[in-house]
Amino acid sequence: MNVNTIQLQTLSTLGQKIEKTGLPLIYITLGIIYIWFGGMKFTSGQAEGMYGMIANNPLVSWMYIIFSKQGLVDFLGSLEVLIGILIIGRFVNPALSAIGGLLSITLFTVTLSMMIFLPGITTEAGFPALSFFGEFLLKDAGLFAASLFVLGHSLTTWAAAQRQD
Repeated sequence: MNVNTIQLQTLSTLGQKIEKTGLPLIYITLGIIYIWFGGMKFTSGQAEGMYGMIANNPLVSWMYIIFSKQGLVDFLGSLEVLIGILIIGRFVNPALSAIGGLLSITLFTVTLSMMIFLPGITTEAGFPALSFFGEFLLKDAGLFAASLFVLGHSLTTWAAAQRQD
């Protein structure tokens, strides 16, 4: 496919406009996902539903020494709501979203580790056929990537603002 200079310029302009629109949406949607999922942790049944996932993951199972089942889920819910607020805080100060991005990367690293430690990630057919639970966890790979972008972009923006002061 051959494209001429005018077509390339049009594509470039369109791409820049889409990127400019998409950039704040990454912060907003990641923040909303965190606030929503965090808020859901406080609904009935969440502590029991999450117990097996947490108890079978050596990276976080030790937390049951400190917290009760409900206490740990309440802590995680509060942490997720805080991360969501920090990420959306990008519009106030990019340092806030940098902190939120770093916390998000940490949380998704733990969540993605469940794909290694937990049984039932694949169906009876085996890999690569994921169970519903495996599919649920796999989406966290994309959210991890978005978190990595948020951290990097926030640090770059914050550093640029510091140079101007």
